[in-house]
Amino acid sequence: MNVEQLLSGKGREVISVQPHRTLAEAVRVLSERRIGAVVVMGADGTLVGILSERDIVRALGKEGAAALESAVSRAMTAKVVTCRPQTSVDELMEIMTTGRFRHVPVIENGRVAGIVSIGDVVKHRVAAIEAESKAMRDYIAMA
Repeated sequence: MNVEQLLSGKGREVISVQPHRTLAEAVRVLSERRIGAVVVMGADGTLVGILSERDIVRALGKEGAAALESAVSRAMTAKVVTCRPQTSVDELMEIMTTGRFRHVPVIENGRVAGIVSIGDVVKHRVAAIEAESKAMRDYIAMA
């Protein structure tokens, strides 16, 4: 299985914010959408960063509540690790584990085509394990 197949099941909607928006605005988006990260997009629609809950906590830890009035660009991760639709789920798990992050934007033709979370990967792995278990039980029952 690859990232394209994950996106087919979960959808390609990408929630984004602009880098000049405040952290408070980004926090509201995260809360309202019940998500853990947003993609930061430039005016031309290009990926300029990603802002996760961890980035926000670090900013709050460093600056206190005043951080909420600062620009997203000050707290975001600018060096974003991405994947392609053809990336295998196993490779994506390795990328996430090595980088110790939970969200990876999917880039296709130079544009953000989706975002995959660790929850999406875990859901896929659990479904695969359950399908394998059922196949084994069916096989044993037929023997």
